[in-house]
Amino acid sequence: MASAIRSNSQISYPILCEGAFTTTLAVRETAPAGAPKPRLLDRVREAIRARQYSRRSEKAYVQWIRRYIFFHGKRHPAEMGAPEVTAFLTSLAVHDKVAASTQNQALSALLFLYREVLGVELPWLDDVVRAKRPQHLPVVLTRDEVRAVLQRLDGVSRLMALLLYGAGLRLLECCHLRVKDIDFATNQIVIRDGKGRKDRVTMLPAAVKAALIAHLERAREQHQADLRRGAGWVELPNALTRKYPNAGRDWGWQWVFPATRFYVERLTGQRRRHHLHESVLQRAVKDAVRGAGITKQAACHTFRHSFATHLLEESHDIRTVEELLGHSDVSTAMIYTFSTEARPGSVAPPTGCSYHALTKTLAMVGPARNVRL
Repeated sequence: MASAIRSNSQISYPILCEGAFTTTLAVRETAPAGAPKPRLLDRVREAIRARQYSRRSEKAYVQWIRRYIFFHGKRHPAEMGAPEVTAFLTSLAVHDKVAASTQNQALSALLFLYREVLGVELPWLDDVVRAKRPQHLPVVLTRDEVRAVLQRLDGVSRLMALLLYGAGLRLLECCHLRVKDIDFATNQIVIRDGKGRKDRVTMLPAAVKAALIAHLERAREQHQADLRRGAGWVELPNALTRKYPNAGRDWGWQWVFPATRFYVERLTGQRRRHHLHESVLQRAVKDAVRGAGITKQAACHTFRHSFATHLLEESHDIRTVEELLGHSDVSTAMIYTFSTEARPGSVAPPTGCSYHALTKTLAMVGPARNVRL
């Protein structure tokens, strides 16, 4: 048996020859398959996350882009232009009868798609007309109505509603509070990563202080029990998990209003607690408003409107109210002057303000009753 090397265009292999019988081993090499091209919506998500938009913005943009594609029979957006965008926005206004703010959100999503994802700079993008938002007056409760609603709340929902009214917090700002953000020594609350990715400082109402301290003591006992069971983790912002691997179990990073159940983070396997879901307070406030016999369309955000209006009624400076609310321009806070006739006066900074009217209203409601976490 002889052995020889025969070469072909692909690669050389040994050929075994024995008499008239020949066996040839042939193997063909194929080029490595290229990486699959990411889908359009995945590219949208990557572009949004690279610009550090909020999760809610990402969810809203992806939803509007998907609706836009399905509206035009699953055509690729690169094949469409101004007529298709205009037809989609017109359908939203005429057939779906959406609000102007909703229509503008859909337009922003499509502008982001064409400019940032597809890289299309077309002149018609700037010519698309945005819907004009009507100027609505905010729903404001009187002090008696605020008291009636708060008295029908109990436990954690009551304490959260007291903070919404007493500190002018937004709903998610209250849910996202961490233990380290509350300073009992200076009676301040630090709002981290609020609307527009801005931080601000607001007041901690004196009437809520004792109840909040008692609530945090119970939350700390629960956290210690979680640690003994191998849990006690919370989600950290941005890349702090890599920078400080054990910070997720520190007491200072825990949620002020933790959820009642664990969840397992699929990447790390950590047993975490999320903050209390906002729908818990929304349902409680809705039931309390109905139980109080109030016909106004009041919700959690109404406490924030009432906070600003009642401060202006007490002649506090509108610029201080603007800072407490976290508005970027004083004109935004001017809308709360519609129900006030008193002239704005001066007021001390958040660390020294007493806000007698708010404190009196909160004190008349009574302390938040204990609740088991």
